[in-house]
Amino acid sequence: EVQLVESGGGLVQAGGSLRLSCTASGLTFDDYAIGWFRQAPGKEREGVSFIDSSDGTTHYVDPVKGRFTISSDKAKNTVYLQMNALKPEDTAVYYCTARSVYADKAWTNAWSYDYWGQGTQVTVSS
Repeated sequence: EVQLVESGGGLVQAGGSLRLSCTASGLTFDDYAIGWFRQAPGKEREGVSFIDSSDGTTHYVDPVKGRFTISSDKAKNTVYLQMNALKPEDTAVYYCTARSVYADKAWTNAWSYDYWGQGTQVTVSS
């Protein structure tokens, strides 16, 4: 059984930092890429970042480039999302998700992912 468990969310002031973790069980990063999505109230779910640990590919959505960094630790089967210089517009529930490394849809396509975590709330106050 595949499980993705997010942690690290919380309340932070604008300009602050948080590090989200996604610990996976039942799959390996050689076979599955990991994406981070977020959903704010009243908005659609959007892709934030992506990592394919089999070849080192990473992607970021434009609003977070230069502020967020995605990384993986294969030994711990954990992907991290380091979020710096947080803004109130980063407030959302953040979800970890996994898809095959052979998936051919855009990484921002939420329908291309097979497994989802339960989400972790990130709130950035102004």
